[in-house]
Amino acid sequence: MKNKNLKLIAKTDDDLRVISAHLQDAIVLTSDIAHLKKNKIFLIQLNRFMWEDVEKGVFRKNKRIRTFLKFENITKVLSKNIIQKNKSRFLDFLAIESKLLPDKSYEMNLIFSGDSLIKIFAEVIEVTLDDQGNTWESKTTPKHKFL
Repeated sequence: MKNKNLKLIAKTDDDLRVISAHLQDAIVLTSDIAHLKKNKIFLIQLNRFMWEDVEKGVFRKNKRIRTFLKFENITKVLSKNIIQKNKSRFLDFLAIESKLLPDKSYEMNLIFSGDSLIKIFAEVIEVTLDDQGNTWESKTTPKHKFL
């Protein structure tokens, strides 16, 4: 059966929360993160855990798919606890949070485990999630400790 790749577009905070939910537990290599300053674009390639398939039925296999996350109209990008020279480091994606700033621009925070963060400043929310290629089986389902 042909895989249906997911493509989502976010223009609002609510849209961004939907993308964030689909990206929970994705993993990314630091080498797969790029800020194209001249084009005002921030790109990140992730291996997304397909929670939507797990929730469809207990007999489904755990799967991942390569996905691209694209932010447009970017004015500035900052990071915390991410060493870009360490190209082989994996980051575990947790969530995206956004807030409207006084000048009507936006701050969007990509939150990763290990207190790592990418802070993206943009004129507007214009974010695309775009799955690419085929899925592959994942041996494990991500688990979280609850307080």
